[in-house]
Amino acid sequence: MQWAALSSPPAPAAPAAVWMGRRARTARLPSPGPRRVVLAAAASSSSPSPDANSSSNSNSPGSGGGGEEVEEEREDAARMEKAAAFLMRSQKYAMLKQQLAVAAQFEDYKEAARLRDSLKSFEEEEPVLRLRRSLKKAVEEERFEDAAKYRDELKILAPHALLKCSSDATTLGIRVQVRSVYIESRSQPLKGQFFFAYRIRITNNSQRPVQLLRRHWIVTDANGRTENIWGVGVVGEQPVIFPRTGFEYSSACPLNTPNGRMEGDFEMKHIDKAGSSTFNVAIAPFSLSILGDDNDDVLL
Repeated sequence: MQWAALSSPPAPAAPAAVWMGRRARTARLPSPGPRRVVLAAAASSSSPSPDANSSSNSNSPGSGGGGEEVEEEREDAARMEKAAAFLMRSQKYAMLKQQLAVAAQFEDYKEAARLRDSLKSFEEEEPVLRLRRSLKKAVEEERFEDAAKYRDELKILAPHALLKCSSDATTLGIRVQVRSVYIESRSQPLKGQFFFAYRIRITNNSQRPVQLLRRHWIVTDANGRTENIWGVGVVGEQPVIFPRTGFEYSSACPLNTPNGRMEGDFEMKHIDKAGSSTFNVAIAPFSLSILGDDNDDVLL
């Protein structure tokens, strides 16, 4: 996976301006060559072979030991099948959105109208979006038993779907807010390339000035493949953030699947006292999703 900054898009201006608000005051390109370590998703290992006694017990009448294992395997296979189906539908959705953007750009409005209707139909019928709507309504109406059922179904269909495309966490008075968005103009669904931008606001609500030294990201795609990324500072800077002030910047993450998640931390230190030890500030998990979420909040 390669990372890119938003400041040098090869394609026409992305729609990120809608959510990015005013221009970030950190317009520089990210520092080159962050150190990367790719961790393949851990494959499930088979259970150890039972000994002779346990084997004979599992085959005895009424034990049900072997049957439970078979049932678990069937459930795992069903979950994997549903997740794969959602992945394929997400790719189709991304292709429709890109085709709509192209049709509108070339003023093929008849085709654009057809694609718009196809997208609307997809959004009405997509199980994940339908479950999201049902979950939200159940919570609003305090039907919590139904809400729990919809949540569990979402976990099976699309584990990342329960995450918002934003997060908010505070560590030792340092608040980190994040918002992600899918960038259609820089994505190529047919090649399995999906481009997400994100904007971060760091606010120092403590009584001491801090300096951001390093960043660490954990990026997970829809297939469970995880990549750890470390780098010095952010967007080429190691900003000092004084009490009751903040720092904002924008960056981007290409992904090989239409859905995924990010989380991580910033390494910081207090600079008002010599020899202060460093500490980690959490970046809470947030979703990378072409489907977005129901949260209309943006970072201005």
